[in-house]
Amino acid sequence: MNRPFRPKQDSARDLLPIKACIQPPKPVVGSTVEVFCDGACDTTARLGGWATILKSSGKELLLSGGERDTTNNRMELTALLQGLRALKRPCVVRVVTDSQYLRKAFTDGWILKWMRGGWKTAANEPVKNQDLWEELIALARVHELTFVWVRGHAGHGENERVDKLAVEERKKLR
Repeated sequence: MNRPFRPKQDSARDLLPIKACIQPPKPVVGSTVEVFCDGACDTTARLGGWATILKSSGKELLLSGGERDTTNNRMELTALLQGLRALKRPCVVRVVTDSQYLRKAFTDGWILKWMRGGWKTAANEPVKNQDLWEELIALARVHELTFVWVRGHAGHGENERVDKLAVEERKKLR
């Protein structure tokens, strides 16, 4: 029997603030915005798409685009980056993503380790997408971000929408 999707309450594990040194210097008193973001990539053809939905005060803004010669992780980062770029003033932002890579980089301190290590991974390799990470860090110092992880392709309405849009953007590049 198919049951309708009911979003579960955010668990403490899935609703985590980012590390203090990446937060704004003082609490943000702006609007609250939900950002739903996703990326998609044909790894063989290196064609990618991204999509973002911003929701605030009963209004919704949809953003999407595509890129050639890219990766899925780059599209995941671009989706959030485009959403944050669209904000005109500091906001309290609840980021909803199915990307553990994106979420954990902020909530588990990966970014701090990369920065302290000269943008090298634990294997002493250059961190991929450093340009996007640096811009995301700059925007995270303006907006108060909290991350919520949702399982992809599991019936979460907005996540399904951004996934579909990201795939459509990727397909436009063929």
